[in-house]
Amino acid sequence: MEKKQDNAKKKVGLTTKIFIALLAGAVAGIVIHYVVPAGFVRDTVLVNGIFYVLGNGFIRLMQMLVVPLVLCSLICGSMAIGDTKTLGKVGVKTMVFYLCTTALAVCLALAVASVINPGIGMSMKDIDASSVTQAAPVSLVDTLLNIIPKNIFHSLANGDMLPIIVFALIVGVLLAKMGNRASVVANFFSQCNDLMMEMTMVVMKLAPIGVFCLIAKTFAGIGLDAFLPMLKYMFSVILALAIQCFVVYQLLLFFFTRLNPFRFIKKFFPVMAFAFSTSTSNATIPMSIDTLHKKVGVSKQISSFTIPLGATINMDGTSIMQGVAVIFIAQAYGISLSPAAIATVVATATIASIGTAGVPSVGLVTLTMVLNSVGLPTEGIALIMGIDRILDMLRTAVNITGDAVCTTIVSKQQNAFDQKVFDAD
Repeated sequence: MEKKQDNAKKKVGLTTKIFIALLAGAVAGIVIHYVVPAGFVRDTVLVNGIFYVLGNGFIRLMQMLVVPLVLCSLICGSMAIGDTKTLGKVGVKTMVFYLCTTALAVCLALAVASVINPGIGMSMKDIDASSVTQAAPVSLVDTLLNIIPKNIFHSLANGDMLPIIVFALIVGVLLAKMGNRASVVANFFSQCNDLMMEMTMVVMKLAPIGVFCLIAKTFAGIGLDAFLPMLKYMFSVILALAIQCFVVYQLLLFFFTRLNPFRFIKKFFPVMAFAFSTSTSNATIPMSIDTLHKKVGVSKQISSFTIPLGATINMDGTSIMQGVAVIFIAQAYGISLSPAAIATVVATATIASIGTAGVPSVGLVTLTMVLNSVGLPTEGIALIMGIDRILDMLRTAVNITGDAVCTTIVSKQQNAFDQKVFDAD
């Protein structure tokens, strides 16, 4: 027994490994930049050889997951949405709240990042200028029309995410409506969704290697100049997450329910801490439902529907990261974003959050879709990836807090709330 406990203590978690890889990559890159002389070994073998192949190989693995992950996750999520008729107004209120807070989160992130300007001072053009491919800008009207797929197989093959999302939503709702008549197809997509989530976890196990190579290559190219923008990026994300969690959510809670936000945070904080440690919304579902019922006073009939649904479609923390990342990458590459592009980011990030599975760092997978929607180079994810895994813990805590606030509001409005439980210490 003692040996097993010792082995458990010695086992290093993925978050720790990625953080170590991040620091090691930064140190290695700085040493290579300032100590190793320029030449064949540094530039060709290390920076543009080993680091480039392994780092970009990891990015390709993540890009490989985008289409099947979003398709399967969205179909399963919209199948749950299709069941909202059994709960009547609860489903409508929940969906409206989730979508509105997600759009609000993206706007908040864009505003905070625009004020702090995290990408100014970093010239990514000096690193990957040869590999950057900026897509031609598409007007907002064409973007709206392109949402409707002309050929879904063409969209799947080319990774056109907006048509795929619309198609998946329609399929999921119809599968829910058809019930037992389409049980085989529904089970197929459900199992495919489980498979893709497992594959995401497998790919994320390679994250330390990918992060080390990406960060080492970045610092080898620009040295210490990368530190300040990275810190500014982290601060921007953390600030936006804090405002969303402790200001926006709590104001909404007080406005719609007149409940004490401080008491709510105190009662729900253990779940937030658990989400922070696990970095996965799905793992917190049982604890969230139990805590909301026993400590907050929410009916299990409400929470058993809204909490799992929120873990599938309500990813405000992820949307905040994507909003800040868009500004960060645009500024790093010196690309200006038009008002139409900003509106596209808000719409795309909101829709993308619906297809984001509740597993660690999966928001980075759908970030490529948001970047592509406004023609930003996906190569900019190199820096975001290393920092993101650290921020992912905070992001998950915000995601599940949003689910809990929505659940409490809906429960209160449906007269399925026990005030005595909430008031009890």
